[in-house]
Amino acid sequence: MSIKILITQYIPKEGLKELFDRYYVIMPGKAGFSSDEQKELIADADVLLSVFSSPVTRGLIEAGKKLKMIANFGVGYNNIDLVAANEKGIVITNTPDPVTLPTAEHTVGLILTLMRRISEMDRKLRSDKVADWKIMSNLGFTLNGKILGIMGMGKIGQATTRMAQTFGMTVVYHNRNKLPEAVEKGLNVHWLSKNELLKNSDVVSLHVPLTDETRYWIDGCEFQLMKETAFIINTSRGPVIREAALVEALKTKEIAGAALDVFEDEPTITKDLLLLENVVLTPHIGTGTIETRIATAACAAKNILAFLNGKEPPNRVS
Repeated sequence: MSIKILITQYIPKEGLKELFDRYYVIMPGKAGFSSDEQKELIADADVLLSVFSSPVTRGLIEAGKKLKMIANFGVGYNNIDLVAANEKGIVITNTPDPVTLPTAEHTVGLILTLMRRISEMDRKLRSDKVADWKIMSNLGFTLNGKILGIMGMGKIGQATTRMAQTFGMTVVYHNRNKLPEAVEKGLNVHWLSKNELLKNSDVVSLHVPLTDETRYWIDGCEFQLMKETAFIINTSRGPVIREAALVEALKTKEIAGAALDVFEDEPTITKDLLLLENVVLTPHIGTGTIETRIATAACAAKNILAFLNGKEPPNRVS
């Protein structure tokens, strides 16, 4: 019987050609498969190609009687019940490389939009709320000379560093482990403790995975450490920030503003965030380009092809 690959949501076929040529692949139309449809279809699937926005629950994993691999479409894999997958010895992979540059691009775009008040001014012009155009009105902040604190100096953090430095920003970072001295020197960055980074940064940008350790990593105490003129950017995972504490910090002007591409309870957004002018919001589109979607599909396919040919997948999650 031929190998069966189940894809839970519609993704670009351009990156999946070899899978379709060699194996029996089931992929939905743009509406995607419902949870019930996924449970029915996975019963005799060998491989599940899951999407970061679609939960892979214990129930779904247990319904996959033949399931040997989960290839996640995205760098994050907190959508997968890892305990259930590990209990069944299922190999898990992700797609870290294609998302690096687009996420860094989006991060810098959010910094620019927030600090230069681009989306705020656009909204106000459209609703005729710009009171005047005088020389000292509608002022933002320049990036040049500001300190950018990167929390999580992985591939995306490093790409963001390079882009931000072209705008004249000085970059400091916090990792659980310091980078090798040669890497720090090459990036022109230096390590600070979490608290020191929060105290000294003009912009704090989050690039950490969602784990038990990083859930609500930024809470009320962290906002109290930040400058009143500081901004926070999150393109990692929503629950890294406790949104109620963020709203309070914004309302009481403990910090100057926030830009979020991810949310604590996606797709639900805390209503107060929608009402605040010093907030920029986007619907988890850090990797949202057609080029990236094709490249991510191709990366997931490469992992699957390696596994099905008895080789170690390039992006296996330990």
